[in-house]
Amino acid sequence: MYDYLGLTDLELVESLKVGDQAAYTEIFSRYNKLLYSHTYNKLKNREEAKDIVQDVFYSLWANRGKSLPDSNLIGYLFMATRYKIADLLSRQQVKNKYIVSLQEFIDLAPEYSDHLVRKNQLRDIIEEEISALPARMQEIFRLSRFEQLSHKEIAEKLNISEATSKDQVKKALKILRLRLGLCLFLYFYFNQF
Repeated sequence: MYDYLGLTDLELVESLKVGDQAAYTEIFSRYNKLLYSHTYNKLKNREEAKDIVQDVFYSLWANRGKSLPDSNLIGYLFMATRYKIADLLSRQQVKNKYIVSLQEFIDLAPEYSDHLVRKNQLRDIIEEEISALPARMQEIFRLSRFEQLSHKEIAEKLNISEATSKDQVKKALKILRLRLGLCLFLYFYFNQF
């Protein structure tokens, strides 16, 4: 049996390049604990540290025929470990941002949808009461509140006096105030759908 303990890192890498599993096992034995310790000190999480070190050694084996260092194996392993740590931290940061964003959405969604339901119900109630107004008064009121026409513009459009336009809007507001109650009236008056 070949003595791998006495081989240099460069000799182990040369053996690894041709698929020598024993050389791989010796590299793992030499540097596993050192890489784990380094990774654990950065992450403070045992499972994540183990996973990263395993990934580094898996990549070393998977790339054995392609891109292994000609010198400084330990530097190569530490660099690979740093990249894996940075990648993990980057993914965690994106994940945390996503979780925070999702939580904010969840926190606001019920309130927002409840608000929309109430607003739609209120709109239906108000629309029902407006529809119950006399036809001409309803028409003048809608032009005033929904199309935002001035009393003068309404008067010109409907061939009525400006005073009639003012009077009809005033009467409509009075009727709606009585029918809807003060709270609904104020909501309607200030939000106008």
